[in-house]
Amino acid sequence: MALERLQKIMAVCGMASRRKAEEIIAAGRVTLNGKVVTEQGTKADPERDEICIDGEPLKKAERLVYYLLNKPKGYVTTVSDPEGRPTVMDLLPKRGERVYPVGRLDYASEGLLLMTNDGALAQKLMKAGSHVPKTYRVKISGKPEEKAIVRLRAGVTIAVEDGRHVKTSPAKIRLVEDGANPWYEMVLIEGRNRQIRRMFERVGHHVEKIKRVQLGPLVLDVEPGKCRELTEREVEQLRRAVEGGN
Repeated sequence: MALERLQKIMAVCGMASRRKAEEIIAAGRVTLNGKVVTEQGTKADPERDEICIDGEPLKKAERLVYYLLNKPKGYVTTVSDPEGRPTVMDLLPKRGERVYPVGRLDYASEGLLLMTNDGALAQKLMKAGSHVPKTYRVKISGKPEEKAIVRLRAGVTIAVEDGRHVKTSPAKIRLVEDGANPWYEMVLIEGRNRQIRRMFERVGHHVEKIKRVQLGPLVLDVEPGKCRELTEREVEQLRRAVEGGN
């Protein structure tokens, strides 16, 4: 009989972060086998016990898995590709759980990509208003003037897929490697399709390379084409990040 803390069971089901689950328990909204539970240390067997929140049974979740993948250039961020190009799915271990990419990196971009079957967390991360910072290393063709970088930091108007024009949110940009074709570090709190390329095009520069090196608390630490599972702590940090916690 595998007993686990109620807040952990609720978090694994994607119901809430552990901190939020503790608040729900404290509010008397959780019952275990028909009895209201308010004590935080209470344990239960997620397979056998009946756990309800506001009278609704907690859905038995398939095992939630989370992979940090270092996407190489030349792979598409989709489950399948009609043109027959390699997809990021080809780089994952073949296990029972079906996972999906969270957000996207375009064909020519590389770096950190989160893959999971946790639909609730994925949705929150992909919302434009999630404000989870994403950090990129970007190589530029030609050297932008400082006033162009100042414009990008403040936000520029770019065209998006549906024909609308939107102003990008303020971005942090710093020079990390000077030269004729310099490298910049960019931190964005949104992730529109081809946003970085369109931002630099707006100030007259072509982007040669893009590599995402951080997503919220996650830092890229595996070789190109390799992946690893997230730790429990990293999953909890991600949940807190999308809920605006620390």
